[in-house]
Amino acid sequence: MTKLKITAGPFTFYGKLEEELAPKTCAVFKTLLPYREKIIHVRWSGEGCWIPLGDLDLGLGFENNTSHPAPGEFILYPGGISETEILLAYGGVDFSSKVGQLSGNHFLTITEGRENLVALGKLTLWKGAQDIVFELAD
Repeated sequence: MTKLKITAGPFTFYGKLEEELAPKTCAVFKTLLPYREKIIHVRWSGEGCWIPLGDLDLGLGFENNTSHPAPGEFILYPGGISETEILLAYGGVDFSSKVGQLSGNHFLTITEGRENLVALGKLTLWKGAQDIVFELAD
């Protein structure tokens, strides 16, 4: 099991890659580590934060995909009718874009620090983009 440390704004989370359920997505994501970006609040999907990746082509299709990730689950939309993106649910999510409902690959689940998910969501909603870093945990 691959464990990650995720630092988002002032919060630290730990999570596990879902390597059995989304092996291709996890393998590609591991090649990006350590991964640094900005996380912002979603526009259409509900209680979630996202990392827009534009037209980035990671060479992925769908695996272990869902439109309704549970709080603490990260999904990766590999692109297609909308831009490539990573989404983190902190509450109820119906993953959508301006072109309609989407589904993304559930590839990472937060296992520690879940008590700060709502605070991160509210911070991105009211204060804007936050730095986020994904790295291998010790």
